[in-house]
Amino acid sequence: MITVKNRDDLQQALDAARPGETVQLGPGEWRAKIMVRTPGLTLCGAGADRTRIVFGDYAQKRDTLGREYNTFRTWTAAVCADGVTVRDLCIANDALSPEVKGQEVALTVYGDAFTMERCRLSSTQDTLFLGPLPRDLIARYDGFLPDILRQDKPCRQTFTGCLIEGTVDFIFGCGAALFQDCEIRSLRDARGTGYAAAPAHAPEQGEGFTFRRCRFTAEPGVADGSIWLARPWRDYGLCVFEGCDYGAHIAPGGFDKWNDTARDKTARFYEVPLRAGRVPWARDGAARKEGQG
Repeated sequence: MITVKNRDDLQQALDAARPGETVQLGPGEWRAKIMVRTPGLTLCGAGADRTRIVFGDYAQKRDTLGREYNTFRTWTAAVCADGVTVRDLCIANDALSPEVKGQEVALTVYGDAFTMERCRLSSTQDTLFLGPLPRDLIARYDGFLPDILRQDKPCRQTFTGCLIEGTVDFIFGCGAALFQDCEIRSLRDARGTGYAAAPAHAPEQGEGFTFRRCRFTAEPGVADGSIWLARPWRDYGLCVFEGCDYGAHIAPGGFDKWNDTARDKTARFYEVPLRAGRVPWARDGAARKEGQG
């Protein structure tokens, strides 16, 4: 085990860790931008309310070459290895004001067999990115993003007992991700409308985002009916909601088609049980399990 006591040593400790080793953080705020490249590494804190890794990059920030950061360079933490486990800490992006600054990612995951337990992920727009990127963006960002952030590979991720909070599209990407017994919390946004999930799965992907026994909550001040469970970031985006509880902030229709697109024709949004009043293109998740949906 590697115990990190100094903020400036955190990235060095992550780089020095051997596969299968644990990096332990004590209580406190660790203001750092970190990347995990070691497969099988475990990163632990002293509790989601006691250990906090935080940074404040945002999409419209300019780098040293005068280029905007873009969504996919704003992460506070990026996991770019397989078999990584993260427990008992908070990862946050505190840039705030996304209506002015753009997207603000807290955690990016490009690894397979990723596990997160009892953690808090906190930001505003685009809190959690689940790799891989859509293939059109892998091509578009050649030479802009490093190859480690453009991997075209299957990525499975599991989140258990976590709190994930944000405003717009705050769980997004193409990963095969399971969220079980998590709290998905919508925060106030100056624009007045929010979206929890924004999937972009390719049509051949049979697994997307699955929310199982999750609670969809909101902080005070989020208007009733102002938040949509999901909208498809790309055609064929796939989400499944199983046995979830929804606050009054969730719009009765449940799902949005994404602006003026026709993605309602291809989106794969399932719910178990399928609630009355959902948009007509929402699908019955029970029928899907039986091979009928």
